[in-house]
Amino acid sequence: MTKRQHEIAITAPSLLWLALFFAIPALVVLAFTFHGHSPDGGVGEWSLSTWREIVDPDYPAIVWKTIRISFEVTVWCILLALPCGYAIAKMRSKWRAVVAGAIMLPFWTNFVVRVFAWKTILHPDGWVQHCYFSLLEARHWLSAHLPGLVARALDGAGIAPAEPPDPAFSTILDSEAAVVLVSVYTLLPFAIMPIYTAAEKFDFSLMEAARDLGAGNLRAFTSVFVPGIRQGIVSAVLMVFIPAVGSYVIPQMLGGTNCVLIGNKIFMRAIQNRNIPHAAALATLMAASVFVPIIAAAWWRRYQAKRGRRIVEVRAARLMAGGTK
Repeated sequence: MTKRQHEIAITAPSLLWLALFFAIPALVVLAFTFHGHSPDGGVGEWSLSTWREIVDPDYPAIVWKTIRISFEVTVWCILLALPCGYAIAKMRSKWRAVVAGAIMLPFWTNFVVRVFAWKTILHPDGWVQHCYFSLLEARHWLSAHLPGLVARALDGAGIAPAEPPDPAFSTILDSEAAVVLVSVYTLLPFAIMPIYTAAEKFDFSLMEAARDLGAGNLRAFTSVFVPGIRQGIVSAVLMVFIPAVGSYVIPQMLGGTNCVLIGNKIFMRAIQNRNIPHAAALATLMAASVFVPIIAAAWWRRYQAKRGRRIVEVRAARLMAGGTK
């Protein structure tokens, strides 16, 4: 067996798995979008009617809200996962497995049960809501005791509102804040583990060298450690952002009518309305909204790498030409 045949034999099971459980289902979903809706809840004849019906003025706002909330969740997860991954990588080897196992421990419990537990924690009669409302009242009290010009400036910035908070509308549950909070709690382990894996291979003597050269702890962390685990951060971003875009259970249970995302719309079209082609079209749009930025980022990174190699080659050619003279 030649080397090429050996490589094909090794990669064939993975390619077969991806073809059966990813490529073919994705093509089937895409094919459904070019069918009409059948009155009995099935798939009709070949038609472009689904794409004509999907031009809804509400969908761009829903897609934008989905991407925005997913971006917020990703940013919070990365900000929290960076110090966690750093701290775990600095621990003794016997404690790393224990802490990593504790991070993954919530996955031993059913996902819906955990989300329902958060719904209980964020209940309007709970202590979290009481603390949140007390914070809103403190913001209003701050506005009432500041000079007029400063109070108006803080009111315009949303820091210290002039109007007193209304208990009926100042709740965490059934809001975007609840969706972001529980999504961060749920997806944070998916950010910690790739960053910890990259940090475990990082050479921490580089940070010590940066401190010896005058950099503070924060400067060494942001300028040496973070760039050194760049691949782990990229993996963490993908592992958090993609599930956040397709999230359905968390917005359904905690977002209420104020936070309807694209996953909820797909559920409504597929289950409640039994409009499979419409749901497939929404799923296709959601996948495109995820893949297009990823492909663009990969293309830009490859372009920058080629440009860097070209600059090095030009400089090397100039040096060689100067040496021959």
